[in-house]
Amino acid sequence: MTTVPLVDLGWQQREVAAEVAEGFAQVLAATDFVGGGAVHRFEEAYAAYTGVAHCIGVGNGTDALEIALRASGIGADDEVIVPANTFVATAEAVVRAGARPVFVDVKADTLLLDSEAVAAAVGPRTRAVIPVHLFGQAAPVEQLADLVARHDLVVIEDAAQSQGATRLGRPAGSLGQVAGTSFYPGKNLGAYGDAGAVLTDDEGVAHRARLLANHGSDRKYIHESFGFNSRLDTLQAVVLSAKLARLDGWNELRRAAAAIYAELLADLEPVVLPTVASSSVPVWHLYVVRVPRRDEVLHRLQEAGVGAGIHYPVAVHLQPAFAGYGKGAGSAPVAERAAEQILSLPLYPGITPEQQDRVATALREALQ
Repeated sequence: MTTVPLVDLGWQQREVAAEVAEGFAQVLAATDFVGGGAVHRFEEAYAAYTGVAHCIGVGNGTDALEIALRASGIGADDEVIVPANTFVATAEAVVRAGARPVFVDVKADTLLLDSEAVAAAVGPRTRAVIPVHLFGQAAPVEQLADLVARHDLVVIEDAAQSQGATRLGRPAGSLGQVAGTSFYPGKNLGAYGDAGAVLTDDEGVAHRARLLANHGSDRKYIHESFGFNSRLDTLQAVVLSAKLARLDGWNELRRAAAAIYAELLADLEPVVLPTVASSSVPVWHLYVVRVPRRDEVLHRLQEAGVGAGIHYPVAVHLQPAFAGYGKGAGSAPVAERAAEQILSLPLYPGITPEQQDRVATALREALQ
């Protein structure tokens, strides 16, 4: 039996249950099901929270990235630079938009995008770069500024794991020209199902994104362009609004839990703890350590009732689906090596110090 789950969504659900029930009742009574008032209110609130002018709610995070790419004019024959250490959706969105992902390695300390690797990968067809704010820490977008200006590139943030994170005092999702984020249930700001959003200060990009998400239409039965159906559900907007009001407090609980792990594991020499850049304030979407004999350690933790996980066991450029895009094994050695070592420990709002102590004890025993 799992005594410490990797994620406990029940704690959050109990915190918002009454407010969500009331909001659901209002939507049902008004039959305000698609594009309703709750969606507009959440979009305005999340735009303000992220510090951007426009938030366009969509069906999920993958759609958000694809729409962000398409709304930025990225398409056929274009190349988009993507870190090899990310969830598959980052690169999948590039292919779905008709472009080609170019995979680059990550920094050995933070496992975030390596700006020098990006510079080396820029070619005549490069149109955009996607910094991924992975594990809850914002990527070094400011290090790309000169390169982006010199080559006229679009910076499209993958902000799916970073709601509330900042870098140099600026919120993740506001560091590039446009961002896509996910509100999958396990995210720091999670819905009760799939949901996502596009974030931007660019009015033209925002307009095109809304068109794309709604069959290319902003007036009923008038379709200016091809699009598809990817709209934020009104009931999910109710959930997200309730959780957004609590997000900063929940992120502080995550930071406190991360600090406890840092103390509990400080003397466990085989374990490499997460590195946080001095310019970053992370939100600890995941607490990812690196260990030797990772698969064996994971098995022992699970046997001990600790719900550890791996994010992610295969670097994206080595996934079978992307065999025709990457340069094969050895082309992103840091990401490839990390994929063999990374281990995600339980961390979520509501985890107790006693649970974390059990995790640390089980990890010590698993490493023996």
